[in-house]
Amino acid sequence: MDPELTIGALSARSGVASSALRFYEARGLIQATRTTAGQRRYPRSTLRRVAFVRVAQQVGLSLTEIRQALASLPESRTPTAEDWRMLATSWRPRLDRRIALLQGLRDRLDTCIGCGCLSLGLCQLANPDDVAAHRGPGPQYIAGR
Repeated sequence: MDPELTIGALSARSGVASSALRFYEARGLIQATRTTAGQRRYPRSTLRRVAFVRVAQQVGLSLTEIRQALASLPESRTPTAEDWRMLATSWRPRLDRRIALLQGLRDRLDTCIGCGCLSLGLCQLANPDDVAAHRGPGPQYIAGR
């Protein structure tokens, strides 16, 4: 088994388009070496990094947050289970906050949309006379702030 993957092989194995892999590389999320002909070669451990990037994107984390997390992993070796555990532990509070926000949003929207009234005068999300202005900008009630 070859210890390195071409961009096509990495794309096929990860399910991520080659163009997205080049984008990830340009953003510092993954790294490739180059052959003398200039072709990209990725270590097999890149498969884990790409999987991590995809999952992190699906839960709504920014590329900056993802890059910072990946920077905490060792570059000189394949990350161990302990390396991944430490990263996951550091993200747990952030993910818990995001889960709570999404659950609150789901519950509030379900109530509002579910009643069918579509009346801002009766809706619990209404903000008559801008009473939520003191809470700050943005969707204060929906965001649960």
